[in-house]
Amino acid sequence: MRLAQSTYVEVAEYLTRSRGIILPTGSTEQHSPMGVMGTDHIDAETIAWRTGEVSGALIGPTITLGVSEHHMMFPGSITLRPSTYIAVMSDYILSLVDHGFERFYILNGHGGNTATLNAAFVEIYNYLRRVRGTGAPDIRCKAAKWFENEICEKKALELTGHTARGHASCAEVSVAQFADPANIRSVKLEPEYGPLDHTFYNAEDFRRRFPDGRIESNAEKASPEIGRALVETAAEYHAAQYRAFLAD
Repeated sequence: MRLAQSTYVEVAEYLTRSRGIILPTGSTEQHSPMGVMGTDHIDAETIAWRTGEVSGALIGPTITLGVSEHHMMFPGSITLRPSTYIAVMSDYILSLVDHGFERFYILNGHGGNTATLNAAFVEIYNYLRRVRGTGAPDIRCKAAKWFENEICEKKALELTGHTARGHASCAEVSVAQFADPANIRSVKLEPEYGPLDHTFYNAEDFRRRFPDGRIESNAEKASPEIGRALVETAAEYHAAQYRAFLAD
């Protein structure tokens, strides 16, 4: 069930049986010559939709822009300031709090969002404590990057010969290809893998260290079939995590 494709009557009915919701978030940034700009938010959205089917959760609209300052030397990349991302996520969640939602599982496709997501949660809790006081609802927020868990990493290693870590990995590019054939590219990448060192300081330094945008990755073997298997694995995992979060 997707919020954007539901009527307010249907959302009200959902709230009679659940106060939880899954919110996909990602970025719009370079993913090497092989991966499309929207890879991170496409992956998060695709996996969230399937997780909703498995778990019965309502899925909120995807936040397609993230904190991507370090990619800004690659044309087409878009970044939000951390303060902007915090404000957007806070307004998003607090709007839903007004309607009775209490548990927010943020399915994240972009590692650069992690620190800012955690800061947004602090802003939300702080607002509720200071403004709403002791009568505020018991709101809880949890963020999970879709592949940062042993099960999804193991599946990625099995299917691609490499973990899903790094940037523009075979795993994340495959999920985007599964989501839409228009995302498929065929490019010869040289060298075979991007540099293994994840250290960088700013956008200029990132471009110098990772000339084609890749970190520790090679997506030449990416395929929709690999993407389909990863979506199913990730959806089963996150559905279980979401249920446990609701019960906590």
